[in-house]
Amino acid sequence: MAGEMVVTPPQAIRAIGKSSAVEKKAAILQSNYIPWKGYFDLIDQVDEFILYDDVQFTRRDWRNRNKIKTAHGPRWLTIPTRAKGRYHQKIKDVVACDSAWRRAHWRTIAHNYSRSPYFATYRPLFEELYLGSEERRLSHINHRFLIALCEILSISTRISRSMDYELVTGRTERLLDLCKQLGATEYVSGPAARAYLDEALFTQEGIRVRWMDYTGYPTYSQLHPPFEHHVSVIDLVFNEGEDAAKFIRRTG
Repeated sequence: MAGEMVVTPPQAIRAIGKSSAVEKKAAILQSNYIPWKGYFDLIDQVDEFILYDDVQFTRRDWRNRNKIKTAHGPRWLTIPTRAKGRYHQKIKDVVACDSAWRRAHWRTIAHNYSRSPYFATYRPLFEELYLGSEERRLSHINHRFLIALCEILSISTRISRSMDYELVTGRTERLLDLCKQLGATEYVSGPAARAYLDEALFTQEGIRVRWMDYTGYPTYSQLHPPFEHHVSVIDLVFNEGEDAAKFIRRTG
C-alpha cells in the first residue's frame, strides 16, 4: 500500500517560490471520499495540490460519500458522521460515528466488483484500506484513500493540507494567498468556483486562473451497462487495472 506522504514545510515552499521562475500549477480542493476520476484528473494536471479541509463541512455532499456501480444502478456509500451542532463544523473536525461502515462498505464493494477483471489484483490493497485502520477523522480517512489511489494511477503531484499553511480571511483572498505561499503561477479550479471566485485578484498578482472541463472522458470496460461516468474511481481501477490512468484524461 502507498506510504504516508512527506509534506514540505510551507516556509520551504515559499522560499522555493520566491527564488524560482519556474512555472508552477496549483489546485486547492476539499477532500472527498473515494472520489470520481475527474478529481484525479485535476490533481494530475498540477504540481501542488492542497486538501482544503479548513472550510465548512457540507452535508449530503462528496466529503463523506460517493457512488459505485452495481447491477441495479449506481449505489451510494456513505460514511456516517457525528455532528457537533448543525452548522460551522470544519471538514477537518468531522469524525465518523463508528467503524462499522468500514466492513459494510468493503462487503458491498467486494460483492459488486468480484467479477471485474482486476478485483483480485487490488483486493489486498483495498481490504487493508478498509479493514486495516480504525481512524475516525474524516479528513484523515479521505487522505489515506487518496494517497493510495494516486499511487495506483501513477500520479506524483505533491499533496499537502490547508492546516499546514497560514490562512487569511476572505474566500478568494485565502485561495490566492495559498497560491502565493506555494509560488504558483497558475491556479487550476473546478467550474463550480466561477460563482464566487474573483479572478481579477489573481490576475493582479500575476497568477493565471484556468477552469477545469470535466467533459470528454473516454469510456472504459464497465460492468453493468449503461455506462456511468460519475462513480468512484475505484470502478475504473477494478475494471482497467494498470491502464486506469489512461482514462482520467479527457479526449475532447
